[in-house]
Amino acid sequence: MTVANRIHKALLILLLGILSACTGIPEGVEPIDDFELQRYLGKWYEIARLDHPFERGLSRVTAEYTLLDDGGVKVLNRGLDAKKGEWQDAEGKAYFVGAPNIGHLKVSFFGPFYSSYIIFELADDYGYSMVSGPDRSYLWLLSRTPTVSDQVKHRFLKRAAQLGFDTGALIFVAQQPKG
Repeated sequence: MTVANRIHKALLILLLGILSACTGIPEGVEPIDDFELQRYLGKWYEIARLDHPFERGLSRVTAEYTLLDDGGVKVLNRGLDAKKGEWQDAEGKAYFVGAPNIGHLKVSFFGPFYSSYIIFELADDYGYSMVSGPDRSYLWLLSRTPTVSDQVKHRFLKRAAQLGFDTGALIFVAQQPKG
């Protein structure tokens, strides 16, 4: 094998490693194993999140999940940029990483690049969802309603802390217009 072939092979292995890491699961975080996609579809309100540039400064954030013809999920995220007075939309798609009863999907908003969407807790009535990304810098609490009880917030904070997330950095999202 030539040096060029070895370099090419090493770069390919590195690229595959990087791409697979994006759909990985943080150590200790377990996706639920009784997931029902049909029940999860619809509108969710973002109650809390760890900050990232793609959501920075947004309030009244929602996610709408609908079924695609190919069995995947259309994702429409929407949030209000109050400084600009404009709504920001991001459309993506999601697919199961493994079995469809496991709450581990891969989501993409940017072409062929996917990232993990791991549902690690879900209310029996699908009223709230706790979601992680591929590492501990991604965390969301979603709800079917614009607010949740103090009990659900406390449960979320406790569970996230137990799993090693930085709960002190959480942003609780304003879902109501100021006024």
